[in-house]
Amino acid sequence: MDALAVEGVRVLLGGATVLDDVSVTARAGEVLGVVGANGSGKTTLLRAGLGLVRLDAGEVRLAGRPVAGLGEVPRSRLAAYLPQARRISWNLPAWHVAALGAPELAQAHARERATAALDDVGMAALAERGVLDMSGGERARVLLARLIVTGAPLLVAAGLDPDGQFQVMEVLTGRAARGAAVVVSLHDLTLAARACDRIAVLAAGRLVALGAPAQVLTAAVLEQAFMLEGRLTPTPFGPVIVARRHR
Repeated sequence: MDALAVEGVRVLLGGATVLDDVSVTARAGEVLGVVGANGSGKTTLLRAGLGLVRLDAGEVRLAGRPVAGLGEVPRSRLAAYLPQARRISWNLPAWHVAALGAPELAQAHARERATAALDDVGMAALAERGVLDMSGGERARVLLARLIVTGAPLLVAAGLDPDGQFQVMEVLTGRAARGAAVVVSLHDLTLAARACDRIAVLAAGRLVALGAPAQVLTAAVLEQAFMLEGRLTPTPFGPVIVARRHR
């Protein structure tokens, strides 16, 4: 059973079509990358997949259950979300923020799980520091730890920060290796090619390609979705997108 199934989804925002007949799935044990130019519908697709956006057509299911009929608690047990906006209002210790990912646990157990997650993201040494006293990149890693703490079978992350995206992807691919389904929107096509099992390419709200990186990051797709002249090139260090702006 797919952790996430998006079928024929259409979303209108402000009278404009943001997603148009998009169908994708996310499977346990894999990383699905979502790429596209700015305004292509990447974030809306992630939010629609979590039931955070009203659908004008189509259906979304989490672990086979229609998301439209799920309350917040059962939905949170099936999926966890790291949004692009990394806002934290209170200067709580890092461990406390991470522990918010498991509100159902007693504090001692939640702290134990939070400490382990902070260690996974390289933040164990700052567990007692207030998050508002941290850099933006450090706060992002604390929120990533909170995502891990949920233990949800589907992990969704939007708009990775360029400074920390390599470490974040390393952590997320590690969770996929342990059986989680991971969906992440990316701007770095080379990173997507190296880290993702499958890639969904969006252009103007439509799905133009879906499959393994080598199958979808073709010259034709790069031109259609990104206005780039380029190709995916193998190197000893992994595949690299070699491209320039279309003239």
